[in-house]
Amino acid sequence: MRSRARWEAACLRDSAKDMKHRLGFLLQKSDSCDYSSSQGKKEKIASSQRVSQEEVRKWADSLENLIHHDRGLAAFRAFLKSEYSEENIEFWVSCEDYKKTKSPAKLSPKARKIYDEFISVQATKEVNLDSCTREKTSHNMLEPTLSCFDEAQRKIFTLMEKDSYRRFLKSPYYLDLVSPPGAGCGPENCKRSHTHTLDCNSNIISQCA
Repeated sequence: MRSRARWEAACLRDSAKDMKHRLGFLLQKSDSCDYSSSQGKKEKIASSQRVSQEEVRKWADSLENLIHHDRGLAAFRAFLKSEYSEENIEFWVSCEDYKKTKSPAKLSPKARKIYDEFISVQATKEVNLDSCTREKTSHNMLEPTLSCFDEAQRKIFTLMEKDSYRRFLKSPYYLDLVSPPGAGCGPENCKRSHTHTLDCNSNIISQCA
């Protein structure tokens, strides 16, 4: 009887060990799958954030192509920030967001916020508007509509298009994207300096001048 009891106890221990081993294996496999899945998602996100050279070259076709692309907008915003004129693109983006407002009740407070921040005499980020456009926009504040900033937005767009956009296309903020350092030139001519990047992209500069 005692030997049988010891035999049954030994079987239970072996069974428990076997179960523990299988459970550990399954957990390890699950962790591995989770890790692979996580890595796959990260790679997918990183891939989706990459911009093709063809897409980057389209940014030189028009300011509209540039700022309607997330990466293009980010690059242009960084460039304007370096020139201390980011209020122009911020105003344009705010107007685009404003035009998507669906609730009539939100129009007035959102319009007032944009006006106070970019257009009023005491605006913290005042944009450069002529007196006529500024006065018309002020009048629109009496009864805000989705189009109340349209003229002011067009003026700022034109201002950026004729001025800062052209400088952007000649800057490293764009040239380093359209032709990454080391690509398309010899190692001696294409180094990671802005001067050499500009030299390697002289054909693009001439088109944008």
